[in-house]
Amino acid sequence: MSIQELEDRILLRELVDNVSILGDQKDFNAQLNLFAEDALSETFAEGALVLEVKGREEMAKAFSKFLKEYETVYHFNGQHVVTYNGDEASGTCYCFITLISSENGKKVKTYIGAVYHDEYIRQDGRWLIAKRIGNFEWQEKMLLTNRKI
Repeated sequence: MSIQELEDRILLRELVDNVSILGDQKDFNAQLNLFAEDALSETFAEGALVLEVKGREEMAKAFSKFLKEYETVYHFNGQHVVTYNGDEASGTCYCFITLISSENGKKVKTYIGAVYHDEYIRQDGRWLIAKRIGNFEWQEKMLLTNRKI
């Protein structure tokens, strides 16, 4: 493996992590700059397509609409495997997502197990996500309590 490939692998991992961090911060303008202008994003929940958007403008609307009901968002990225080919690459990243919202005056915590399949492209010397397929494999919802341990 060349030094350039090692550097690119680090940059790709940082790209994926920064997309998650900016999503957690609900900074969609900065987040969308990490996607190619005409990027495609598809989201599946338990095998069914629940969202398909193309381009940064559609993504901004869809992402903000989805996350507006959540007070707190945390993505924890785990394994990230990349197949590298010059100025293009593909990768799979496992992610554990925690969402906090309010329902009927009570705090609710939702856990999601997700797997992201990405296609990356290097444009103007920087890596961007050209396509992201998110598979939300499972979801668990529970009431938060104020109990102290």
